[in-house]
Amino acid sequence: MLGDLANWVQDVINQFGYLGVALLVVLENVFPPIPSEIVLPFAGFVAQQGANGADSAVSTDTSVLGMMIAATIGSVVGALILYFIAAAIGPERLRVFIDRFGRWFGVKSADLVRAEAWFDRRSVVAVLVGRCVPLIRSIVSIPAGFRRMNLTSFIVLTALGSAVWNIALIGAGAILGDQWERVGEYISVFQWLVIAAIVLLVLRFALSKFKGRQTRKQI
Repeated sequence: MLGDLANWVQDVINQFGYLGVALLVVLENVFPPIPSEIVLPFAGFVAQQGANGADSAVSTDTSVLGMMIAATIGSVVGALILYFIAAAIGPERLRVFIDRFGRWFGVKSADLVRAEAWFDRRSVVAVLVGRCVPLIRSIVSIPAGFRRMNLTSFIVLTALGSAVWNIALIGAGAILGDQWERVGEYISVFQWLVIAAIVLLVLRFALSKFKGRQTRKQI
């Protein structure tokens, strides 16, 4: 399945160039199963082929800088889609959901309030840095929407953080050339580190909840 997806991504970029990259990045933000470690490095490879005037099946009417700009525009559009969906749901509906079903996840309204307060204090760092972290890149738009973060700030921070990510992966694809797929190997290692960090945070949260319950029972 991943091979078919990679082939489809390559076909889209070959056929539509900048527009294809922008649309794929929009989809990658909304539907994470479309991996940026395929879209962006291959976009860099395509652009570099064009810059070198290489005789290949790929489109040559592109540049590395153009691909980076197109990818960043796509990142902002995709992030805004999730932002507006979360904003439409709103914190009130989220709180009702937590009140009804939160106990199944070990989450209470008080936990939601603390999470909201944390995001309000660190929204700038969360969005800016989050856009450069695998698995977190798309998700960070959701709390921003729930908290209705200032839209101008959200767009600017999303563009800056996404530009760093896009420049890194597209640049790597351009440098590696026909070995652009190696970028995915390095990203996979990074993703596993992020997953490990998330698991540790979840375990820490669960442990703190368990200790809290034990303390209340003793009292």
